[in-house]
Amino acid sequence: MIDSYIALDLETTGLSPVEDRILEIGAVKVEGGEIRERYEALLNPGIRISPRIQELTGITDEMAAAGKDTRMAVAELVEFCSGLPLLGHNILFDYSFVKRNAVNFGLKFEKEGIDTLKIARMLLPDVEHKSLTSLCCHYGIVHERAHRAVDDACAAMELYQRLQREFPDSPEELFAPRPLIYKAKKQGPVTPAQKGYLNDLIKYHKITVDVSMDTLTKNEASRLIDKIISTYGRILR
Repeated sequence: MIDSYIALDLETTGLSPVEDRILEIGAVKVEGGEIRERYEALLNPGIRISPRIQELTGITDEMAAAGKDTRMAVAELVEFCSGLPLLGHNILFDYSFVKRNAVNFGLKFEKEGIDTLKIARMLLPDVEHKSLTSLCCHYGIVHERAHRAVDDACAAMELYQRLQREFPDSPEELFAPRPLIYKAKKQGPVTPAQKGYLNDLIKYHKITVDVSMDTLTKNEASRLIDKIISTYGRILR
């Protein structure tokens, strides 16, 4: 059975790796079945956090504002994960956010992964709810800070080890890492022309936007421009 990997979990501002951003990273390096090292970082996403996400995670705008720069944190995580497969509950979700940012920052992040959600679906068909929190309750795994990244990463690790012990006769490939596939195209940063036009739109319509202009990609800037124009109209000369 696999006993060396990186257990990874992210908290994000939403569910879309294209439109949303990483809010918190939690990763633990497991070697020989034991935690050897941890990486955790709160990130400044450059946008306001919705009330729903603040309630879910307990992470406020004020906390995030003091967080790390995303480029720095993603680079540190990529280095931390070097040489080991990833493990997580619905690991492709977390991988997709990291991969998209890594590509934008010119970093390689091709990984294999172990998904405890998929394993649980195979081995626990009679357990109705298979969220990480529900499965921790099912097995009595201590999980005090659900929806905080490093705590969720540790919980996924403990769930994986518990499933290994409970189902020792399961096919070995069920617990083995598999290639994680997520295609991401590099997105360039917002252009000076886009920033200038956005500032003109904001001043003209006397509105505020809940995003730091310097954190936008070209695609995000285009979507924001289209949203403002569709809502408030174009600048009339």
